[in-house]
Amino acid sequence: MLAYDFMRTAFLASGIVAVLSGLVGYFLVLRNQTFAGHALSHVGFTGATGAILIGVPSLWGLVGFTLLAGLAMGALGEKLSARDVAIGMTLSLALGFGLLFLHFYTAFATQATALLFGNVLGVDRAALASLAVLGVASIVALACISRPLLFASLQPELAEARGVPLRLLSTAFLGIVAVAVSESAQIVGVLLVFTLMVGPGAAARNLSSRFGAGVALSAALAVAEAWGGLVLAWFTDWPVSFWITALSAAVYGLSLAAAPVAAARASARRLGAARTPGPGAASVPPDPHRRFQADAAALDAKLD
Repeated sequence: MLAYDFMRTAFLASGIVAVLSGLVGYFLVLRNQTFAGHALSHVGFTGATGAILIGVPSLWGLVGFTLLAGLAMGALGEKLSARDVAIGMTLSLALGFGLLFLHFYTAFATQATALLFGNVLGVDRAALASLAVLGVASIVALACISRPLLFASLQPELAEARGVPLRLLSTAFLGIVAVAVSESAQIVGVLLVFTLMVGPGAAARNLSSRFGAGVALSAALAVAEAWGGLVLAWFTDWPVSFWITALSAAVYGLSLAAAPVAAARASARRLGAARTPGPGAASVPPDPHRRFQADAAALDAKLD
């Protein structure tokens, strides 16, 4: 399998995209912004089809349109929640324009299918280089804002009181989400971005109450699902996107079943730690539901 150059390229491309998607997706789940990933994929389809229509690589059309949309969503901030109907109509209109572009230039029917459902096996070296540059830049940017982003996600009122620029932070994060959506669309297509962006993050949240472990687990699950999809597609000759979606759904389902066990073990560990206090320390029963708030409080102290 790895003797073929296109398979090696596919593994590299899917690995890069999966790591970025897993990291970004965890924050999307944590911030209850999973709708943003779904919305940006619709906008990205219009940008990609428009780019192909004028002879520009689809990746740059995806990045351009989703980035503009992500920055606009970040600028609106909390106003988005009160404009769900308008946003839904705008997204439908964006998808409609994408179909119109297809009508004007039906010669790229194959590219249209790849945009909708992904074609990781068609990624060439030039596209791989673009994915790598965008992926590394996005991961570095996410790492730079991860501490205040976690703080603002869990305790927004306190973060705002401490001077954290919530609007700017949200805008920067959604800009990173836009790039992640654009890259994910190259692997699973704009219609299935949700599975690679949100599935691993949601599963990781079910399995771990620790922020660091959850982020790492989300990225690891995304890579495992992407590479597992490639392997299964090789042996079955079924679409890669189908297998990635199926694995993502299966892992999420298993995480739901395992969540009570994981929560009980985490609670038992914290209870055991509380029962063995240091000399002169008072034993305080732990609250298993405030692990992330404790992380945010620790960040608050560091940001002081």
